[in-house]
Amino acid sequence: MLLIAGTVRLPADRLAAARPAMRTMVEASCAEDGCLAYSYAEDVLEPGLIHVAERWRDRAALDRHLAAPHLATWRAGWADLGIHDRALTLFETGGGEPF
Repeated sequence: MLLIAGTVRLPADRLAAARPAMRTMVEASCAEDGCLAYSYAEDVLEPGLIHVAERWRDRAALDRHLAAPHLATWRAGWADLGIHDRALTLFETGGGEPF
């Protein structure tokens, strides 16, 4: 299993404009074969900081996601939304266990 965790930033006054695009991205990604989880969450202390968490079954599923049209559309809108400081890290895991 692959885990992607990290953050992106955008101006706090652009959050309302970004929410529909983020919702579309999350829903489309969750519908992909091999997506185990995909979410964005606003930080409660730092406006404009978005936490990203993704889980993928395997590298093939992630590679298909990276080529998906909805990802290209999402990335094309970053400049208008002011999205910057993307800091994501990919981890390979053995699947984990409840904690």
